[in-house]
Amino acid sequence: MIDIIIHGCNGYMGQAVSKIALNDEEVNIVAGIDISGKQLMDYPVFDNINKCQVKCDVIIDFSVASAVDGLLDYCVSKKIPLVLCTTGLSEEQKIRVKEAGIAIPILHSANMSLGINLLQKVLSEVSEVLAKNGYDIEIIEAHHKLKLDAPSGTALALAESVNKNLGYEYIYDRSQRREKRHNNEIGISAIRGGSIVGEHTVLFAGEDETIEFTHKAFSKSVFAKGAVVGAKYICKQSYGIHTMDDVL
Repeated sequence: MIDIIIHGCNGYMGQAVSKIALNDEEVNIVAGIDISGKQLMDYPVFDNINKCQVKCDVIIDFSVASAVDGLLDYCVSKKIPLVLCTTGLSEEQKIRVKEAGIAIPILHSANMSLGINLLQKVLSEVSEVLAKNGYDIEIIEAHHKLKLDAPSGTALALAESVNKNLGYEYIYDRSQRREKRHNNEIGISAIRGGSIVGEHTVLFAGEDETIEFTHKAFSKSVFAKGAVVGAKYICKQSYGIHTMDDVL
């Protein structure tokens, strides 16, 4: 049995992880950290991670960037493996994550969906072939109206997979560009509306044909499932920065 602490347990994703864990006989949630301190599930909740003395095998983090520094200090001091899912980290924080990876194992990914991470592997293999044969590349992502950032971190991660061996330029807005499309660019468009959980399409447009790779998330549970799978993996590692590629 793997004992897990959820950092950000009362947020949408923290609650999703809790529900996934209830139906997984291999894991057990032993405590949660949330600024509210409210106990919503059947485990103790602390409003500050430094107040938590509950022992665990791994911490799953779905919190906010401002809480990550304290989380890293806690995990390093107690030698606890970490599944780091919070996005929007500063460059300084990304450096701190790498430094922490010298002491503890950290699984860090922009998107915990197994489907998205498998798609990234596929895209890195096919994009160079299609680009060399004249296919234009566009990425379209859609999320709910409450999402603050655009484009999404997942869209940027997909772009990096596509662009791995190409060195293309990212174009986010063409409204002021009065010129034809260049060959060495990847267009990235964002849609916001309703309650869309997350949809990402990578479009390769060639002469007389198009090829599309699309991933649709119908609930946040897909990300929670990936985080739990990642927790099972990372708690068996000794140190270093790992990605969902390693899990797959």
